[in-house]
Order: sequence, then structure tokens, then C-alpha cells
Amino acid sequence: MVIDPGHGGRDPGAIGPRGLKEKAVTLKIARRLKKILEERYNLEVYITRNRDIYLGLDERTRIANRKKADLFVSIHSNASRKKRTRGIETYLLNWTNDAEAMKVAARENAISVEKMRKTRSELGMILTSLERESKRDESLKLAHFIQGSLGKRLSRRYRGIENLGVKQAFFYVLLGAEMPSVLVEVAFISNPKEERLLRSKKFRKRAAEAIAAGIYRYILSRPDAPKLAMNR
Repeated sequence: MVIDPGHGGRDPGAIGPRGLKEKAVTLKIARRLKKILEERYNLEVYITRNRDIYLGLDERTRIANRKKADLFVSIHSNASRKKRTRGIETYLLNWTNDAEAMKVAARENAISVEKMRKTRSELGMILTSLERESKRDESLKLAHFIQGSLGKRLSRRYRGIENLGVKQAFFYVLLGAEMPSVLVEVAFISNPKEERLLRSKKFRKRAAEAIAAGIYRYILSRPDAPKLAMNR
């Protein structure tokens, strides 16, 4: 599988009230996630970037496609103009008319909501293929396993962490994936309390452990689980 730390290099992503950059948080969580998946679950894992470099959104899925990855998981931290907004959520690729989901996708895509609306017909053609429909079903399952694990493990340990559920939106970083793919938003870096959590090594580790557990539960749910789970 391929883990993708969002942003990097000249693209810092969202920046918290006290200056924490999304690109730094996502890299730390992704590195920890890779280590857990390899050492605890015996899985073969690649990472799109292992240092602070810029990668285009399409290059990230190209890496996953070249590796013939079984799964693609992109790690992010959320942001909102409303400082009190908080929580964790997991996305899969699909069109949505939900205003908040569109804002999240537009920010991650670095384009306006209006421009994203103009690409709706293009996305519709992609999503109508049988192959894409199949991947969407598997992406939905993967998203639910990850979000369920995050909600269970983090909500009970950290008061105030809200489980915002599984959502769908048009994320460019997921568009080219030839395998089940999801985007995980770990807390709101724009929320002062959650920015402090994202600075915490213990919180990042627990978030990575929760994501890893969700991924592994998804793998075990698949018919080809033995091959995937024992690939070493």
C-alpha cells in the first residue's frame, strides 16, 4: 500500500494559530503509520514523500499506481475559518453538494469551489465506469473501517474530539488512483486545542495506531486477506 503525507515543500497546507504547518504534521503521522503497518501488521508500505518536498497531486497517485499498491491513504489535517470547528473525518472520492465538504476539498485542491463545480461533468464521466464504481465501493468500506477506528480510539481518550464520520468529496489527490483510496483529516489544525494535540507526539502516535488498525481490519475483511496480510 501507499501512504501519502499531504502537502510538502513550497505547499505548507493549512497553518495553525500558533504556526504549526499541516505539511509537518502529515509527514510525522505518515512515518509513524508506515512503521506500525510494517512492524505490527507485517505489511509492505511505501510513502510518497519521506521529507519536506513538494509533490503535485497527480504525482502522488502515479507513485501508488507505479507501485501497483493495493490501497492509497492520504493523510491531512483539517482547517476551517470557524476556530471552534473540530473533529476527525475520512473522505472518499465522489461528487457532493455538501457545502462544508466542498470547502474542504477546494482547500486541499488549492482551487476555488466555483472552479471545482465546473469540473463536475468530467468527474461524472470517470465515476460512471464499472471499474471506478467497484473501487468506490471498496473505498467506502476502507473509509468506514478507518473512521470507525479513529472515532473509537481518539474520542474516548481526548475529550472534545468529534467523530464527523465518512464523507464524499472531489479530491484531486484521489482522482487518479487505480486502487481503493481515501483521504483522512486528522483533527482541525485551525482549532487552537486541536493544534496543541497535533503538536503532541503521543496524539500523533495514537492517531497513526487508529488508522493502522482500521486499515488492517479492512484488509482482513477482503476475500484475498491471507495474501495481503501475509505478503512478507
